[in-house]
Amino acid sequence: MEPVYRGKVREIYDVSDEHLVIVTTDSISAFDSILPVIVKDKGRILNQISNFWFAKTKQIIPNHVVEDRVEHMLPFFQNDRFRNRTVMVEKLQMLPFEFVVRGYLFGTMWDAYKKGEGFCGISMAGNLKLAQKFDEPLLTPAIKHDVGHDEYVSLTCVEKKLGKERANKIAAVCLELYRKCSEYALSKGLIIADAKFEFGLNTQGELVLADEIFTPDSSRFWDEADYETGVSPKSFDKQFLRDWLSEHKVNGEYLFDKVPEHVLEQTRQRYQECLNRIVGQ
Repeated sequence: MEPVYRGKVREIYDVSDEHLVIVTTDSISAFDSILPVIVKDKGRILNQISNFWFAKTKQIIPNHVVEDRVEHMLPFFQNDRFRNRTVMVEKLQMLPFEFVVRGYLFGTMWDAYKKGEGFCGISMAGNLKLAQKFDEPLLTPAIKHDVGHDEYVSLTCVEKKLGKERANKIAAVCLELYRKCSEYALSKGLIIADAKFEFGLNTQGELVLADEIFTPDSSRFWDEADYETGVSPKSFDKQFLRDWLSEHKVNGEYLFDKVPEHVLEQTRQRYQECLNRIVGQ
């Protein structure tokens, strides 16, 4: 059996009229490139974190996960290669947006602020600092593009495409997901600085949460003990790898095929620590 789609970190198999099987691999991407190296167990770690949050939030909104045990899937998937990194999901009509809830001023929003620009229709006035916490979390939608970077837009743009009622429901769901899960993460010593969500519609036209949620690849996790306004906090994701690549460019080129084993291992340890704190040892 061959996947019908291979993304940066996922393989997708079409297994029936109603279901897909998604396998999260150990591949890692940086600067819009898939590296020719892997981070051992990264796929299993991400999959387990996402499944934990899907189970924890299903009372807020239904999600696409149908089965996470390979023993209950087709025989092709019933082996160690797929165990703990594979889910069977409901086929959905995916919405053409992703929605990022931001609790802190960081990333692309910080870049816009430094230029004196607004962001997704949100104006940012005053003397703000890097990693500063907002009084209330902000929703920043983006149009998904198959090629190139996603395009950040205002909620008004979403309303025009999806209708005001559906756009407002999505906004409310996103903020509730962020609130509930941020509180839990904080009890484990983790700050969720921001989080990305994607949605689809099922055959009944109902809104369903899809993709992955609150993983180090779709959210920004910081260590509460190290957090300080004005400083870029330690993160539990691939930033360590990205920093190494940025610091070791040759003639302006990234050394994607020269990443040392210790950098890959320390990257793996950051993902693993995130899993341990959230789910437990």
